[in-house]
Amino acid sequence: MATLGERKSYREQVLRLLYEAVEGNRLLGVTGAQLRRDLQVPDQDLAAACTYLAGEGLITVDWEPGNAPAMVTLTHEGIRRMEAEEEERG
Repeated sequence: MATLGERKSYREQVLRLLYEAVEGNRLLGVTGAQLRRDLQVPDQDLAAACTYLAGEGLITVDWEPGNAPAMVTLTHEGIRRMEAEEEERG
């Protein structure tokens, strides 16, 4: 199982990849296969990160059988958070 630092990193990676991929458009999403390929995160840790972020209201997840994300999209709140982080970075 991943450490706390790894879990936080996975969550941030998922959000960042989603935000960059959809360019802030809530109507677009990323497949679970693309997340797995691009992030190289173990399946159970990717599922845990998606579950956590969905619980926080930052993403929505359509699940495949076996608890794997099929399609992941940012929510309005997720976009707002990522935009705020982008503004802070300048």
